[in-house]
Amino acid sequence: MIPTPFYLIDEARLLENMRKIAALREASGAKALLALKCFATWSAFDIMRPYMDGTTSSSLYELRLGREKFGKETHAYSVAWSDREIDEACGYADKIIFNTTGQLKRFEAQSAGIKRGVRLNPRFSTSGFDLADPARPFSRLGEWDIAKLLDVASLISGVMIHYNCENRDFALFDAQLGRIERDFAPLLERLDWVSLGGGIHFTGENYPIEELAARLKAFSDRFGVQVYLEPGEASITQSTTLEVSVLDLLENDKQIAIVDSSIEAHMLDLLIYRESAKLPQDGDFPYQIAGKSCLAGDIFGEARFAAPLQVGDRISVRDAAGYTMVKKNWFNGVAMPSIAIRRADGTVELIREFTYEDYLSSLS
Repeated sequence: MIPTPFYLIDEARLLENMRKIAALREASGAKALLALKCFATWSAFDIMRPYMDGTTSSSLYELRLGREKFGKETHAYSVAWSDREIDEACGYADKIIFNTTGQLKRFEAQSAGIKRGVRLNPRFSTSGFDLADPARPFSRLGEWDIAKLLDVASLISGVMIHYNCENRDFALFDAQLGRIERDFAPLLERLDWVSLGGGIHFTGENYPIEELAARLKAFSDRFGVQVYLEPGEASITQSTTLEVSVLDLLENDKQIAIVDSSIEAHMLDLLIYRESAKLPQDGDFPYQIAGKSCLAGDIFGEARFAAPLQVGDRISVRDAAGYTMVKKNWFNGVAMPSIAIRRADGTVELIREFTYEDYLSSLS
């Protein structure tokens, strides 16, 4: 048995998402690129590659990882490319997307050999968090002035528009895409491709994929563009658990179980967005599940169990793939979770363990 903590990727559950992506691609004509900022565990790429068209990145290192480990089509985006990065980035990328027209003009010569795009900011989004809202006041993420965009239209073949955030509401997606069609039609009519980014939760339960496919196809047909989607969470939702074990039990006005993991180190988004982990909720015995770091607020959340917990009991934290392994860190020197895959035949394969030497080599 693999010692906890470890991330357990369930191949069968991952394939459920992949088949939905494949169905959407087939029905809509859209292409799907894995958003590496959300999930970059390359040991799972062999499972995903047959169902997706490539990867999209947010940095030079993600870009290189996508090219070397996933292959297929590779999109390169960065909020700001540096002089020392741009040549290497253009060497890995099929398309490079600049955050501003200023960066596009600055690196016009270096990027002349590949297809280019600019990030378009429609100045609205579905994000409920100011921290993650690309349309927040004074946003640095993309261009919104259509005059500026039309001025560089001869230098680009497409745009990337990232404005959805776990958007489960097809009607809202439809309405906002209509606003983009209306506000930016003169630009869209001159393009070859448009990426609508990620954040569309189309692999979620009861999402109307057929309606989404028809809407994407209508958009593509109207403007004569290849549509791209950049699913991150949609690719891996509900596919992975973080397996932890109870180390200690105490009572302080409620029952508390301390486990061999940490949200600060292993599920950082829970801390950033003040959310609770997806924990068991069946039974008459409530516990607060807490991490082992020294951070007072290192708390996974509230759980309920069918029987009282004992030291050594294992707990599965659900939906632990997105923005976890890409953000894990060595805070407090807490042991890094291993990575394992439960194959479709039920066997569990340990992919990677992290040791003291990994901790040591991350510092100097």
